[in-house]
Amino acid sequence: MEQSLSNILTTTAVDLTPYEALYKHFHSHPELSRQEKLTSETAISHLSRLNAFEIHSRIGGYGFAGVLRNGPGKTVLLRADMDALPVKELTGLTYASTMSAHDSDGIEKPVMHACGHDMHITCLLAAAETLVNIKAEWTGTLIVLFQPDEERGGGAQAMVDDGLYTKVPIPDYVFGQHVMRMRAGTIGSRVGTIMAAADSLKVTLYGRGGHGSMPHQTIDPVILAANVVLRLQNIVSREIDPSDLAVVTVGSLQAGQTENIIAESAEIGVDFRSVKPETREKILSSIHRIVEAECMASGSPKPPQFRQTRRFPPTDNDRNITEQLALSFKEHFKDNFDADTPRTNVSEDFSTLGTSQSRPCSFWFIGGIDHGLWDAAERDGRLLEDVPGNHSAHFAPAVQPTMRAGVDALCLAALTFLKKS
Repeated sequence: MEQSLSNILTTTAVDLTPYEALYKHFHSHPELSRQEKLTSETAISHLSRLNAFEIHSRIGGYGFAGVLRNGPGKTVLLRADMDALPVKELTGLTYASTMSAHDSDGIEKPVMHACGHDMHITCLLAAAETLVNIKAEWTGTLIVLFQPDEERGGGAQAMVDDGLYTKVPIPDYVFGQHVMRMRAGTIGSRVGTIMAAADSLKVTLYGRGGHGSMPHQTIDPVILAANVVLRLQNIVSREIDPSDLAVVTVGSLQAGQTENIIAESAEIGVDFRSVKPETREKILSSIHRIVEAECMASGSPKPPQFRQTRRFPPTDNDRNITEQLALSFKEHFKDNFDADTPRTNVSEDFSTLGTSQSRPCSFWFIGGIDHGLWDAAERDGRLLEDVPGNHSAHFAPAVQPTMRAGVDALCLAALTFLKKS
């Protein structure tokens, strides 16, 4: 009798104890975007020990990919991201990061895996070992891809631009996952858009500096910036259809050096999220209109400057492969799988690995929150307030069952499309 995919995984699961130690190593040794040198080298070393993958390194920076050819059939790509964030860790873990590094502007900052990419790397390495061990159960080509620079939104495109698909086969299917603020061990997916598009801008506003005691001789860029910030909040509330999804956030405002000097300029950092392409264009147009109008109203001596710093595409799950994968997930994870998980405004550049080649993609979420913490927060009705989420200095996924769920999900994605019939 033919074994189900769930039975295959259950009876051939690898011992994750060494991988738990590896995860803690990655967590305590984070590296910022475009600086993932040691992380990449460590992951390559572990993948090499399997003696099964053809490895291509230094793609788009410190990205790399392993290719396992196992007979005729389809090609599946499984992806993990590797970079960390400029956040000072406050988890209190025994393996907490104490690392710091210089960012792209040369400023030294604390570094933490505050988004779970250390879990992603570890799960993919363990899934690679599992799939090597059960090669007799599947046929085709497996690509395991470790991507740099996801947090800044450039890593996937950088790998494609650096000739990724001249080094590895173009996949038939592209899969990825992300640990999220959900109960540990649960899996969530959905057909269609699962993650919003995101854009970030730096906007420079120009004034005329001078002494704080003589404001009438100046054009104050702080007042100008304050007016812009307030007006930008009206875009979503007054210009976007309430049934649509959109967010506009001003995450930074910088001007001046001391209390009694009116600065020459101010800079604001704007981030906005959208799902529909037409909504994205409307928001971008509105930002430009508001900024330019406020500069004119303030008598700004020269036009504002706009500089795009990040752009993430929407993450759209292909209906056909997502529905096929949902059947495998439901069989294996049972009530711990949600096939209609809520869409999120969090963004990813993962889909570029597929859409750049017109290949279908599917992405899912793994729950990483300790059961006791999650259940207590649900009972108290304070889930969002009490449970740290991604990018928080307190974000600390429960190692298990998060890791086991992540490994199994990746293996199921490969086996669903590569298993021998």
